[in-house]
Amino acid sequence: METVPYDKRSGKIWFNGGTIDWGSAKIHLLSHGLHYASCVFEGERVYDGEIFKLEEHTERLFYSAKRMGIKIPYSEEEINKACEQIVNIQKVQNGYVRPVVWRGSEMMAISAQKNKIHVAIATWEWGSYFDPKLKLEGIKLNISSWRRPSPNSVPWDTKASGLYMICTLSKHEAESQGYTDSLMLDHEGNIAEATGANIFFKNKNGEIHTPTPDSFLDGITRRCIIEIAKSKGIKIIERKIDPDEMKDFVGCFLTGTAAEVTPVSQIGKYKFEVCSLIKDLSKSYQSLVRKKTAA
Repeated sequence: METVPYDKRSGKIWFNGGTIDWGSAKIHLLSHGLHYASCVFEGERVYDGEIFKLEEHTERLFYSAKRMGIKIPYSEEEINKACEQIVNIQKVQNGYVRPVVWRGSEMMAISAQKNKIHVAIATWEWGSYFDPKLKLEGIKLNISSWRRPSPNSVPWDTKASGLYMICTLSKHEAESQGYTDSLMLDHEGNIAEATGANIFFKNKNGEIHTPTPDSFLDGITRRCIIEIAKSKGIKIIERKIDPDEMKDFVGCFLTGTAAEVTPVSQIGKYKFEVCSLIKDLSKSYQSLVRKKTAA
């Protein structure tokens, strides 16, 4: 079923301190955020009407902004309240929240010291990021021809919009080849992440191996899954992982706010099984995010 384009939806959006009609949320063509990627954002999930890990997401939004030299004209508490407010106004029960911060149009060149900082928060009902059937069977990834940049060349530990350009290129390339997503390597040729999710591997001994997040985002969901796995007595090993090592792994899955816990059945020539350990971690994660339902 075709979804309604995001600029054609109805309701309210929180915009620079208040709520406005969805269709009135407009910015100027010459905004610095559009031309020079002076923009940071967050992605948050709503479960049963409540935003999961809201404070952690807002804290990361402010960290990303600071790394980009952007001073958000609101406090973290104000942004938290605004997120909750717009979710209630839109009556979102199970969906997504997108806070976004960008530089405006007062200056149009590389420098942007005088540009106004704009903040908006939108939310909408949203189901699974990947097709539910594919999530049961495991999605298939190719290996991207693009790599995550060297950590001394970009603010790699932020959710800055410019960092996602190669993710879009990678995902489009993967989809054109019949894959669902793409595995990205880091600047040294080691396994990094998928286009919008962290990655984990299970070996024959039941250990979980995951790349060290030293050139890509250490996801909030990633940290949740590590805590859940450790609580179950599963050994977690964070290290550099060479792509050739995938032949020795028997299981693989992705984690992310959008992806949640998504099994992977294939990466290029390497194949994995959707094993009980991965299914159990996914079930435990759903129990965690839906505490109100489970109570």
